[in-house]
Amino acid sequence: MGMLQTFRNAWKVQDLRKKILYTLLMLLVYRIGCLVPVPGVNTSLIQQIVSSNGILQMMNVLNGGTLSSFTLLATGVSPYITASIVIQLLTVAIPKLEAMQKEEDGRKALKQWTRILGIIMSAITSLGLILTYGSSVLRNPVWYNYLFIAILNAAGTAFAVWCGEKMTEKGIGNGLSLLIFVNVVSTLPGTLITLIRNVVEGAVALWILPVAFVIAVVIIFAVVFMDLGERRIPVQYAQRVVGRRVYGGQSTYIPMRVNGSGVMPLIFANTILQVPASVALLWPASKFTAWYTKWMSSGTVLYAIFLALFIVFFAYFYSTIAFNAVEISKNLQQQGGFIPGIRPGKPTSDFMLRINSKITLFSALFLALLALLPQLLTTLNPNLPTMAATSILIAVSVALETTRALDSQLMMRNYRGFLK
Repeated sequence: MGMLQTFRNAWKVQDLRKKILYTLLMLLVYRIGCLVPVPGVNTSLIQQIVSSNGILQMMNVLNGGTLSSFTLLATGVSPYITASIVIQLLTVAIPKLEAMQKEEDGRKALKQWTRILGIIMSAITSLGLILTYGSSVLRNPVWYNYLFIAILNAAGTAFAVWCGEKMTEKGIGNGLSLLIFVNVVSTLPGTLITLIRNVVEGAVALWILPVAFVIAVVIIFAVVFMDLGERRIPVQYAQRVVGRRVYGGQSTYIPMRVNGSGVMPLIFANTILQVPASVALLWPASKFTAWYTKWMSSGTVLYAIFLALFIVFFAYFYSTIAFNAVEISKNLQQQGGFIPGIRPGKPTSDFMLRINSKITLFSALFLALLALLPQLLTTLNPNLPTMAATSILIAVSVALETTRALDSQLMMRNYRGFLK
């Protein structure tokens, strides 16, 4: 109800109403682009290939089913996300790039490099999939058709990134997150229909339906609980006498979100695991592909271990970028604030880093548990919709993130009554 109330209050503000309409229009344009087919491709065979490959299934969910139907946006924003991860990691490792990150012109250059790298990776991914099954997938397997399809999918990724950036600039919330949100939401009805059909055909027991409903509700409540949870660090301000006035002497707190990185570690981890799968598609007869298919495909123990490790790594990586304990400690000291029982300066920053590390580990393990839930469901019954848990997690997290963006916009306009 709070989410709907926030939306209604935002709709009453003319400026916010324009931003909401702009966001919805861009999402509609993007979804229309998802329906544009790539000519000369045997989509029925592509669907069989995707359904038999766990990594491609996850990529298909994040792209809203465009990979299995092989439309213009078959690769979607996944290559751009991979490129952004690579650039961010290089920024941490290379001092020159780190210096560029601190300057406005440098940030623009890094953003442009990310776009170019994402477009190149999109062309490689689509080309790898087509090359693996070329003579069967293409109706006319000649070299210029391969090049034509790679260029089309690269253009589709560029279009998707453009839509996401425009929504971030002129709309509400994070544009790329909203694209992923609308993608995963578009796959949920098909997942539900598949589950019901399997129950009717006897492939899945009838009691699975209420159990699946309960699991979905539990996941939603758990995600909301984690997303809204926060650790409050008490802060006391010393009294200062300026003339005849007394300042300070009040108590407040620093809110530290339990799941400060949101769902991004999960998306990053799944995207990174798609990279070796894309490489394997380029050399289907190689030893690497045979090893990867046997030991690292979705559902294997090694894949589950790497997925959990990547989620924990990206949770800490994202937290390190977003949370600057030294800067917070410095600001507190300048304003005469201190944490009771903790000395100002370095002890304060060390204390906050320890707290942040603990809550980051807790949220990372929570995300890893939900990410591994599909594999557990597959073990129980291979006919269950394994990607539904991940889809619900992403959808709820992005919806909460967008609601917070609306709340902040309302707060900046001093709109009364948007919070209870």
